[in-house]
Amino acid sequence: MTKADYPTVTQSGKAIYQKISDNIQKVVKGQSAAIAKLLAAFASGGHVLLEDYPGTGKTTLAKALALSIDASFKRIQFTPDLLPSDILGVSIFDRRDRLFHFHEGPIFANIVLVDEINRASPRTQSALLEAMAESQVSVDGQIKKLKDLFFTIATQNPVGSHGTYPLPEAQMDRFAIKFSLGYIEPETEVQVLSDRLQSQPIDRIEPCVSLEEAIALKQQTKKIRISPAIQRYVVDIVSATRSAPGVLLGASPRASLALMKLSQALALFNESEFVTPEHVRELAVAAIAHRLVMESQARFSGVTAENTVEEILNTVSVPA
Repeated sequence: MTKADYPTVTQSGKAIYQKISDNIQKVVKGQSAAIAKLLAAFASGGHVLLEDYPGTGKTTLAKALALSIDASFKRIQFTPDLLPSDILGVSIFDRRDRLFHFHEGPIFANIVLVDEINRASPRTQSALLEAMAESQVSVDGQIKKLKDLFFTIATQNPVGSHGTYPLPEAQMDRFAIKFSLGYIEPETEVQVLSDRLQSQPIDRIEPCVSLEEAIALKQQTKKIRISPAIQRYVVDIVSATRSAPGVLLGASPRASLALMKLSQALALFNESEFVTPEHVRELAVAAIAHRLVMESQARFSGVTAENTVEEILNTVSVPA
């Protein structure tokens, strides 16, 4: 076999992505764009916030990804009475050796599904901050590292629903990307009904990639080239949010970093060896809008963070 016969980084990365995507689509119908965004966050090392109304498939999408990878998976159902120790773990005294032993919580898994994150109190929500930002947790005065592959998928219902707590700006900024699934086409919904006549398709999902392949996908994403001109384009888009009309608080440099890494992942999925402006533009709204804090007058006037980012994309010069 000659050197030319070996698959390139982009070819092998695209193959891993395609296997996971195809496996998820056995269960989640008509959501190819959402699946690409989810996997872009996964490959780039970010975390995902899915926001939509109940019944649109948020939990199913998250579980389908977790089941597609041969890795440890935990699901945490957030409720108003949930405590931080229910997430992080707790030390329990053992009478036999008269010592405290730490029992890991569900956060010590490769993929963690945080269902209905906005139904828990702010105190419990904040337990995720350190884990999402630094892949570690502080328990009993000690720092404990999480898994090498650690990925959080959080779902939430709109803040206006009964019994919810809005996520603070600091936690929203920890999510690399936020998007909604929306409703599928009637023809696709009929297919969903047919698939579930006798059983649940998600019960038949089997792992299609190993933990090593999933980690390799993340490593290959880092090798995608992004030119200084494209990096400046990312920064120009993000910095424009800080002076945009109606924006009280613009996006931080963390948004620039997230958008760059997400664009690298999308380029890998498209089997491109470098990031193009189109990759950046495709993910800009999902990577930036949830980080903006809009002025009250702007919100009352119908101005949204998503519309603001779209207008910025139309005004910032695209590199040649």
